[in-house]
Amino acid sequence: MGDPGARDVCDALTELASSDDAVHLQRFFKTGPGEYGEGDVFIGVRVPKTRTVVKKFADLELPEVLLLLGSEVHEHRLAGLLILVTQFEKASKPRTFDDATRRKIADFYLDAVERGRVNNWDLVDSSAGQILGGWLFDRDRSLIFELSASGDLWRRRVALLSTYGFITRGDATTTLELAESVLGDRRDLTQKAMGWMLREVGKRVDRGLLTGFLELNAAQMGRTALSYACEHLSAVERTHFRARRPE
Repeated sequence: MGDPGARDVCDALTELASSDDAVHLQRFFKTGPGEYGEGDVFIGVRVPKTRTVVKKFADLELPEVLLLLGSEVHEHRLAGLLILVTQFEKASKPRTFDDATRRKIADFYLDAVERGRVNNWDLVDSSAGQILGGWLFDRDRSLIFELSASGDLWRRRVALLSTYGFITRGDATTTLELAESVLGDRRDLTQKAMGWMLREVGKRVDRGLLTGFLELNAAQMGRTALSYACEHLSAVERTHFRARRPE
């Protein structure tokens, strides 16, 4: 028997697929005409089941991962990204540290982003912070701002979510700078990502950094982003910052 390949991963996912779940997921991820996930295809595999498959194929070679990311099936792409995350995290551990492998995976991931294969919010959220956030933490971060400046919804969300990898390491600088640069983006998925990352700054790094940012920028923030950012603040503080927004 040869080494496992993309076809084996797809077959394992198919065995776990549910037509009822496929219908639900198509609706949940907004795959209809004009919606953000237009044209995305689901076979009906929930994330926990996808993760069980990923564990079995964690060492899949990158050319086979490339085939998964090229699939029109959402769960195939998700499995490919989760395999990349698993391999990147393994190469980042002290006992198995391999910076050449980390670089290879980061470059591979960026190529997938640029080719539009990381193209729904769950795909972004399950990979950007782990891979780009891990790779760029102690490197030049200009790439983050280049991704965001493209204006493309998924590249911008990748940029925002990448900063989660910095936040978990105690660094909020890039998150705050990037959030300020996209204040005018009223797209729902950008609003939620921005507000979520700001909330995490207050929760994991420094509450004062969050409130200071809100004092300066709440009036320019969208309602959704501000609501997310304020979730862990007191009722008095939430009222204060929401009152800064013009009606």
